[in-house]
Amino acid sequence: MVNGRGWRVLGASVALLASGCGADSKAASGWRTDVTDAPAAGHPEGRCAVPPEALAEDSARPDRVIGDGTPQSCTSRAVVEAVALGGVITFDCGPEPVTIVLEETAKIYNDTGPKIVLDGGGKITLSGGGRRRILYQNTCDRAQRWTTSHCQDQDHPQLTVQNLDFIDGNARGETLEGGGGGAIFVRGGRLKIVRSRFFGNQCDDTGPDLGGGAVRVLSQSQGLPVFVTSSTFGGRAELGNACSNGAALSSIGVSFSIYNSYFAFNRAVGYGANPARAGTPGGGSGGAIYNDGNTFTLSLCGSLLEDNHAREGGGAIFFVSNDRTGSLVITDSTLRRNPSEGFETPGYPGIFVLAQGAPVVQGSTLE
Repeated sequence: MVNGRGWRVLGASVALLASGCGADSKAASGWRTDVTDAPAAGHPEGRCAVPPEALAEDSARPDRVIGDGTPQSCTSRAVVEAVALGGVITFDCGPEPVTIVLEETAKIYNDTGPKIVLDGGGKITLSGGGRRRILYQNTCDRAQRWTTSHCQDQDHPQLTVQNLDFIDGNARGETLEGGGGGAIFVRGGRLKIVRSRFFGNQCDDTGPDLGGGAVRVLSQSQGLPVFVTSSTFGGRAELGNACSNGAALSSIGVSFSIYNSYFAFNRAVGYGANPARAGTPGGGSGGAIYNDGNTFTLSLCGSLLEDNHAREGGGAIFFVSNDRTGSLVITDSTLRRNPSEGFETPGYPGIFVLAQGAPVVQGSTLE
């Protein structure tokens, strides 16, 4: 049987695991994370108003539908092919929730946009099976077809993932663009995440700047922010995401605007910090969020960060603006029990910050 959100419940019935060959077993697929009774998407007490550009996209008239109404039709191949074609994509996998274990990473082609929307309708989980990254976008990757001479700053593709769950993505060993991004890797264009959940995703254990157990983002168009709205990263110890740095979110020079979201039990497991101390591989900062670079902003509103952990600095947040032009803004949010084993900024528990002045904290609790 399944619970209200569609997660697998141990008992007489089992979840439907769709792969390129139809229904699959947990053992065969490599799916390991048990998400029974996992937290819902978003922070239930978050009350921040969300700007229109950070809301879900209209998917009522999709360009493509994955599936023909049966779970067996919702295969890895169907997902990969639909993502490669782009447009607005929805799922028709039957009345019950379905987990699709990808046999290869779904990759976005840069000339299929400008908008690509992947909407799971609250019933679809995409899994990397503990073996591979789930979703990949890179405007500077020739294999994904260049569309401009300035690939690091173009306004498309504009990717939105909404009403979807991402579990057991794995970017270990990925080296292109520095790696990271166990569930989602994006360089260029735009990214928006709405009402989605991320559990058990991972990337490499060490590296001074490598990060994004769940999501890694580089080079957003015109310096515009990544929007994260009403989404959940982790929630219990066995559901947390993990990486050297920034187990939930990681970026270099990219702004994030985060609304009414929940981060818990994510772990930055590297050691040696950044730059790496002599004799160490580096890493271990930003249990939930890792931001590095120059001019960018991290804005949290109506969000809860709790029980995240960093082996080095910033149990919840590591924010370093190298030229001190960036800003950290925390509004109507709560940060609690986010231990930093190595270092954090005095007066800001769970945070290490070097920015344009002190962080702006309004209506929030840091403890």
